[in-house]
Amino acid sequence: MAEEQAQQQATQQAQQQAPAAEAPQLSIADLQALLNVIDVASSRGAFRANELTNVGGIADKLTKFLQHVADQQKAQADAQKSDQGGAIDEGKIGEEQPAQETPEQK
Repeated sequence: MAEEQAQQQATQQAQQQAPAAEAPQLSIADLQALLNVIDVASSRGAFRANELTNVGGIADKLTKFLQHVADQQKAQADAQKSDQGGAIDEGKIGEEQPAQETPEQK
């Protein structure tokens, strides 16, 4: 019993002294690198024939996910550009443009 309590106290002290561990993070660049590793490994024959279906499925999922993220980032960048483009002068929207003469009318 005393040994159990001593062990628990030691564990608690170790947890208190250890810096708070950050949760591991995975970035888009990491996923792109993983897709590149799969491509290189498959081109060098690292996978057996019966494994290729699973490897290809994962590679397809990664490709679709990365494309989706890229599309979202592009849409977000486009939205920011249009927001920074300035306000539209409402007075000019409704004004009619004078008709220009075409060569046939001259």
